[in-house]
Amino acid sequence: VQLQASGGGLVQAGGSLRLSCAASGRRLDSYVMGWFRQAPGKEREFVATISWRAGSTNYAGSVKGRFTIARDNVKKEVSLQMNSLKPEDTAVYYCASRIAGSTEYDYWGQGTLVTVSS
Repeated sequence: VQLQASGGGLVQAGGSLRLSCAASGRRLDSYVMGWFRQAPGKEREFVATISWRAGSTNYAGSVKGRFTIARDNVKKEVSLQMNSLKPEDTAVYYCASRIAGSTEYDYWGQGTLVTVSS
């Protein structure tokens, strides 16, 4: 699986951004896709996941109600719609994939930087 993330940028607090992750490879429906982020000087943290097959989602508490993860099976793309952005959302965002049932993310895209100004 190859992953290509895009869509980062600079936005004011309260604004919105949409990140995209283009996926290529076989048997994508066997995978779970995730978004993670890493702020300067901090550990990488989980943001959201979605399963290709069922579309079931899971969110970190800090983003629940503000961020929405979705998949497009035709485009083979996973998106992260981020609304009501806060300065603490500033980070490099990564998309990743793992086999459903596994806990290890095997494939990672390059990061895309999101900067939220106050």
